[in-house]
Amino acid sequence: MNPTPSQTVGPFYGYALPFPGGGDLATGGITVHGRVLDGAGDPIPDALLEFWQADPAGDLAGAPGSLRRDPVNGAVLGRHGVDFTGFGRVPTDADGHWTLRTVEPGNGYISVCVFARGLLHHLFTRIYFRPDAFLDSLPPERARTLVAVEEREGVHRFDIHLQGEKETVFLDFG
Repeated sequence: MNPTPSQTVGPFYGYALPFPGGGDLATGGITVHGRVLDGAGDPIPDALLEFWQADPAGDLAGAPGSLRRDPVNGAVLGRHGVDFTGFGRVPTDADGHWTLRTVEPGNGYISVCVFARGLLHHLFTRIYFRPDAFLDSLPPERARTLVAVEEREGVHRFDIHLQGEKETVFLDFG
């Protein structure tokens, strides 16, 4: 069987997929933020990022969904703020900026899936917080594109460059 052709990924997903508190995985932990940028370094204002991560002990199981809904109209109100699910979904703002509030993952990284206009397929990458065997296997200039920069205690920056000299390393899980 031959694969079907791909179609561009967006920007329609921004209307239904983001939900209130999508970037609030846990309180009292760390903040990770950054921008999604194109090859010219311009912000991408309509990207959508999905995050998956382990809890501080390294467990990837997570709790089942934690979204609250309005009992009258069924609208999503946001997370209930108690269970750590290990999943988040965040749109970028007009400046291409995104923010995630979570706990530091026990396995040392957060997995990221990038959806953006013009992409035929979503892209996978990781945000690393400490050295890792995978990072050591890459040339240093490429490994740097996967490492979060600590701006101050508990706040990390991770910009995602879709193309160009600073292009982030993207992973192929095909």
